[in-house]
Amino acid sequence: MSNPHLHTVPLYRLAHGRTGDKGDRSNISVVAWKPAFWDLLVEQITEASVARFFAYRRPTAVQRYLLPRLQAMNFVLDGVLDGGVNSALNLDSHGKCLSYRLLDHPVQVPAQLLAQLAGPADPRWPGLAGAGP
Repeated sequence: MSNPHLHTVPLYRLAHGRTGDKGDRSNISVVAWKPAFWDLLVEQITEASVARFFAYRRPTAVQRYLLPRLQAMNFVLDGVLDGGVNSALNLDSHGKCLSYRLLDHPVQVPAQLLAQLAGPADPRWPGLAGAGP
């Protein structure tokens, strides 16, 4: 049964991210847009949920490092880059798209936080209609 006080939104409404790589290891940062979102991120964006989310990449290990003073976390996923830059035949051998993929992870948000989410009224929102010179 669904909870009417919780709403499912993609992670990018609460955070932004960036990916790096070293060999066959991907390093994905997740940084909360606002401190008010930090506890939700820690609770829901866990090693287990990230491992499930990237199960199709078959990570051999997923580790999470919390940086609470920055309201950020860093995930290290081993074995997800098809051997790394020099070995992989895929189009994204550096795994740069993996942070964008993670930002689609669903998050359950209480109704009282909905108004604070990054979205069309927020200048950080990348999809503003009519934006441009």
